[in-house]
Amino acid sequence: MRESSNSVRFAFQPLYSLHTGGLVALEALARPGRGSVADLLDRARRDDRLPEVDVSLAAAAARAEADHETLLPLHLNLTAPTAAAPEEAFGPLLDALAQVGRRPREVVLEIGPPFTHVWPEQLLAGLRRLAELGFRLALDGLGRADLPFALLAAAPVDVLKLDRSVLRGLPGDAASVAVVESLLHYTARTNTRLVATGIETEEQLTAVRRLGVRIAQGNLFAPAADGVNWSQLLTPATPEPGERLVPGPPRAPRVRDFLRPASTLPATATCDDVRTALAAADGPSGIVGVDEHNRPQWSVDRTRFLVSVTGPYGHALHAKRPAARLADAPHVIAADAAALELLELVTDADWGRTGDDVVVVDEHGRCLGVVLVTEVVRGVAEAKVEEAAALNPLTRLPGSDSVARDIDRRIACREPFVTAWVDIDSFKTVNDNAGFAAGDDLIRALGRTLTDLASRLRRTTVSHVGGDDFLIACDVDEIGTIAAALLDTPWSAEGIPVTVSLATLVCATATISSYREASRRLAPLKKRAKAVPGSSWVLGRPDTDRVEVLRGRRVAGPHAALGHSA
Repeated sequence: MRESSNSVRFAFQPLYSLHTGGLVALEALARPGRGSVADLLDRARRDDRLPEVDVSLAAAAARAEADHETLLPLHLNLTAPTAAAPEEAFGPLLDALAQVGRRPREVVLEIGPPFTHVWPEQLLAGLRRLAELGFRLALDGLGRADLPFALLAAAPVDVLKLDRSVLRGLPGDAASVAVVESLLHYTARTNTRLVATGIETEEQLTAVRRLGVRIAQGNLFAPAADGVNWSQLLTPATPEPGERLVPGPPRAPRVRDFLRPASTLPATATCDDVRTALAAADGPSGIVGVDEHNRPQWSVDRTRFLVSVTGPYGHALHAKRPAARLADAPHVIAADAAALELLELVTDADWGRTGDDVVVVDEHGRCLGVVLVTEVVRGVAEAKVEEAAALNPLTRLPGSDSVARDIDRRIACREPFVTAWVDIDSFKTVNDNAGFAAGDDLIRALGRTLTDLASRLRRTTVSHVGGDDFLIACDVDEIGTIAAALLDTPWSAEGIPVTVSLATLVCATATISSYREASRRLAPLKKRAKAVPGSSWVLGRPDTDRVEVLRGRRVAGPHAALGHSA
């Protein structure tokens, strides 16, 4: 290779959270003075210098990003053959990170093709070495690269990046939707994150949000660029007033979500051993002493330990003595415990060490890593804010986006379903005669009934659209139970009898193309239902104009035709 990494400039493209619309990371993209990065690496491969050049590019990217002082997590690209290289090959990258003040855990190494040019066992061993050095790992190019499924299942990665070639089919291609849904299921089961790359259109953005993708990247947000003031970037993912961008139902965070590698030593280690580990370039905040089965026996906090051994006579008193004498009993928690359980642990009255690392263990008590209490507190707070923002203050039910996601999923899976619109008849009259407080009580009561139905009927999703309007999506065999619960209840406000209207649209396979179409077809059915005296239930289908009155008093006159073709 004739072109050095010094003659390569770097552009940076942001990754965005679809929770908040904010930047969550930057990816460094090499821009050689001549040709492409692929050409550059191909020449290096022919010269037998691929790991050397690949790592030098990553090191140069880390130095270039330091000039922007973004403090965001940095994504650096490496090929799979380089990831399989011996540990000493990564010395230039570790040196560069030390020079710019970054720790490996602040860097995500995106491992990309060619995967088939290296033995899977060799690559897995390399990935484990990189993880032990503290790097977070991503697999890049899913859907385009030559990545074997067996490697995907075994690789110790934190992030999967879905290639733009798959997303081009969104939102209309059912196969593309199915691929994204299957990967989201995989990432949920493996506690990894899926990133949608190459987002170019608002339609693609809307589709990935509704499917449940949480992180996205692409020219729709911001193209790769250098010299950008990242704090001033605007993005279409930024929430509009009153809009909630969370693409899936909030999931209560778990301890595993905050897991980071633990720095461990044998339980028999001396104070000198601990001091050496804490003084390393990537010095940890604490050390965990483990037995021969990797079970935690003690923990050392960096600050308290160094105060003890660096004070007057500290080295003479402790250097060759067991580290356990200056250690504390470890506080441990299971990886699958809820984050709130961890907060209960750290607020226990007999524990004042809330700044310590908490050791995370598996079902056999073996050390998996540590979590920082401050990160858990921040994560739980963010999740609670998101959850609270999503719920109606009267009923604590989510908004229409939950039903929208459910309907779009059912359409993509070609499932028959029913969508329903429920509201209170003459609700303004209720407020005018019984008062706003009585109206609020009535809405709460209806919301409680719907919440109970959703908890009993596994396939039912309920939303509170606003005011006295509610939306439902359910299986065809569930709507009868829902209708009976709503229409057989004697609703009232301050003793004034109240009736409700239920409009339902039964959607067979392939009769509805989107949630938007379903809501448009449901609107006139709502008007028909409200025209029927008493608590009413009307039913329609997308492929016919016929509307059936299933409940409600039939009267002579213009409304009598509701049970016939309109």
